[in-house]
Amino acid sequence: MKKILPFLILFFILKTSVLVAQKQPIVLNWLSETPPSVKTGISWGVPFKRGEVQPKESFILKDNNGKSLPLQTWTNAYWDDGSLKWLGLATVAEGDEKAFELSIGKAGNSKSVGIEVKETPLSINVKNGRIGCKIPKTGSILLDSLTINDKIIGNGGHLTCLWQNAPDDDFLADMKKETFKSQIQKVTIEQKGDVKTVIRIEGNFQNSKLKTQNPTREWLPFIVRLYFYAGVENVRIVQTLIYDGEAETDFIKGFGWQFDVPMREEILNRHVRFGGETAGEGGIWSEPIQPLTGRRPLILDRKNVYEDQILGKRVPNTDKYDQTGKNLIKDWAVWRDFRLTQNTADGFSIQKRTHDKGAWIDANGGKRSSGLAFVGDVSGGLSLSIRDFWQAFPAALEVKNASSEAAILRGWLWSPFGEAMDMRNYDTLAFGHGLEAAYEDVQPGFATPKGVARTSEVTLGFYADVPSNEQLNKAAKRSNNPPLIVASPQYLHDAGAFGVWSLPNRTTKGREWIENQLDSAFSFYQNEVEQQHWYGYWNYGDVMHTYDHVRHAWRYDIGGFAWANTELMPDMWLWYSFLRTGRADIFRMAEAMTRHTSEVDVYHLGRFAGLGSRHNVRHWGDGAKEIRIAQAALKRFLYYLTTDERTGELMKEVVNADEALLKTDPLRMILPKSEYPTHARVGPDWFAMVGNWMTEWERTGNPIWKDKILRGVKSFVKMPFGFFSGKEGAFGYDPKTGEMFQLNPKDIGQSHLSVLMGGPEVAFELSRYLKDADWTRLYLQFCEMYGSPKEQTEKVFQQSVQLGDLSQHFTRLPAYYAYKTNNAVAAKKAWDIFLSPKYYRDGAAFGSKQVQTPTVLRPMREIPNVSTNSTSQWCLNAIELLELIGEYMPKEHVLWDK
Repeated sequence: MKKILPFLILFFILKTSVLVAQKQPIVLNWLSETPPSVKTGISWGVPFKRGEVQPKESFILKDNNGKSLPLQTWTNAYWDDGSLKWLGLATVAEGDEKAFELSIGKAGNSKSVGIEVKETPLSINVKNGRIGCKIPKTGSILLDSLTINDKIIGNGGHLTCLWQNAPDDDFLADMKKETFKSQIQKVTIEQKGDVKTVIRIEGNFQNSKLKTQNPTREWLPFIVRLYFYAGVENVRIVQTLIYDGEAETDFIKGFGWQFDVPMREEILNRHVRFGGETAGEGGIWSEPIQPLTGRRPLILDRKNVYEDQILGKRVPNTDKYDQTGKNLIKDWAVWRDFRLTQNTADGFSIQKRTHDKGAWIDANGGKRSSGLAFVGDVSGGLSLSIRDFWQAFPAALEVKNASSEAAILRGWLWSPFGEAMDMRNYDTLAFGHGLEAAYEDVQPGFATPKGVARTSEVTLGFYADVPSNEQLNKAAKRSNNPPLIVASPQYLHDAGAFGVWSLPNRTTKGREWIENQLDSAFSFYQNEVEQQHWYGYWNYGDVMHTYDHVRHAWRYDIGGFAWANTELMPDMWLWYSFLRTGRADIFRMAEAMTRHTSEVDVYHLGRFAGLGSRHNVRHWGDGAKEIRIAQAALKRFLYYLTTDERTGELMKEVVNADEALLKTDPLRMILPKSEYPTHARVGPDWFAMVGNWMTEWERTGNPIWKDKILRGVKSFVKMPFGFFSGKEGAFGYDPKTGEMFQLNPKDIGQSHLSVLMGGPEVAFELSRYLKDADWTRLYLQFCEMYGSPKEQTEKVFQQSVQLGDLSQHFTRLPAYYAYKTNNAVAAKKAWDIFLSPKYYRDGAAFGSKQVQTPTVLRPMREIPNVSTNSTSQWCLNAIELLELIGEYMPKEHVLWDK
């Protein structure tokens, strides 16, 4: 039998593979309905049902015309049985494909041009079709020798930072200023393939002072990833800056990228381009550095050469003209320096000057720039595009020394032409403004930005000539909306991606009413981002917490009522809304929120590393530093759908975040130190940690993370009241073992944040993955008993206590219990509470009204007393109830029968 067993296993695997191969291909589409219309590299993820596909399978990708596309694949997650849960994929599309089909099988002659990577002790050299670059392993230069057709069009690419020791408005300060440059610490090839290659660079910033004069300062750690796709003539850069300065003395005046661009041609054949308005079809501001026009035209062979020059075409050099023409060229102004500044979300200006002793001249301006700059001559040049340029203001683009042998191209992620970056807290009260007064929880030394981060995206374009405005316009659009391939909502749902959620269904009045409310909720918040101007380098992606209908404004200046910082899971609401609809606008809002909340709201180094900050006026201002804000469950959507390496890195970053509880006990202000190393609530703390471990388990297949989850489960099994065995949900906790401890044998209670901070969403998916009887029993008991009356608690636990308030935010608990046990009574209870008319104003969850001037700054729409807490939880419950107990929804109800 032992000899036969391996053959049986092999037969089963082969049989499974054959069955899967015979299935219909998976149909994939562009996130946006319109293809990118330009050759593009794309990475994305596809899930599979448990047991359906094995990790060693090969795949084929074809477009809608049956043409095979180059494909690179890798495993991003496993099911508990070892089968493939999430597949990562990369391809290069020409831009005219309307749809794709993914199937199992060996590809034919679909190999791409390939990417040549050569590593030496000093550098990594990448050759990608016509373009190439050198990535040094030491020093300040991150990208060097940028070439197209073996001709260098860029050199010396590095990060630069302008530092000062006081804010701009402190006119009496003894102002000190220094320039810092990037310094490489480590360079690795993170992924290498024929379709996609990723180079990762770690480093920090150092000042330029010699050690003999003044010790060199090192600060501002950064992580840079360089993305190369076969035959695609650009390099995508994903760059993270971690702030580790002192807020009171370290002010960043400017921060960004800088490249040297060789200028080989005569001045009259050199050009500058800036991306213009993003509205409509977009636009490009384009000029030569010496326009060949003035009082007299420049004529050669009876033709005015100015028209060709403006189009970026080569015009004859100076020696081809007669003396009159030469004199004109000599006398016309040469513009050396150019800049586009976007110091607000609603205005940019373009200026130029002849030299540093001349005035800046206004050239043009507009509202929202697409964030692209190009400099070069008719034999080649370099473009730089900053994603979310105007949304993440203040930003700027700069071209300097265009009349010299090498122009300088700068992309400022923080513009030096505006106010310096100020990371201080909004007030200096040592203990904040109090929970009762302003919902603020601050302790001395806790309102610190030290360790928060910001990730930005930049794209470099390589050109062998002066690109047309149409080419640059397409490049800017591609940078701001990177093309993405996605599976359909139906497929994602059938594969069981991300647990429990429903597909839209309007077949009954009740379902239609709920779908309308869900649409209204998203539309309102989408409009609020614009209406309230929720933009800025440190703010973009987040939304506010609570609305003040008296002031007709969100409580942006009142303690814990300001920025939401993941409170009650707006991230999850947006992601589940995308999964069920496939809408690109929802995806982009969810993407921006995840980028923000996983970087800005979380500490990546220092005493709070692994924890995040609770909602506040400043994202890092609150004293509550907790795992719930940093949890991997909020990042999984973006990672698995896009395969974004930085997001994957952030999920791994928090896998041992429970160790941070030893330094920062989440219950330090409530409970005295016990015999156990620290405290943790069953939720949000333990459920958030379980989500971290579940994610690492599925990503690596390593059972140690499953074991850590089960050690916690077994801890609760020993307790008399399961997950309720702690007063206010509090327990002792040992990060070394993962064990939870009841603090008092008689303790019984609940923590409402067990439900409101992603606990159910993690638990629903974990139940499919863990398959442990004790876990299943404990969580179903939790769902059944949460909010139960004293009589039921006494019957089950022999304790007369109310275990929580079963308001509509908590209805997915009885709904899940009903779903798992076919309990119609629990299902009815869930719908009765969720649809109780007392929760709805004028029969709607999100009915807005118009407010006119001069009552407000500008005409606007508002929902009185709206809060992001309530919106997020209402939407999550609605989406999940429809899936769990949709068949039990009442056929008639006052809410939709009016």
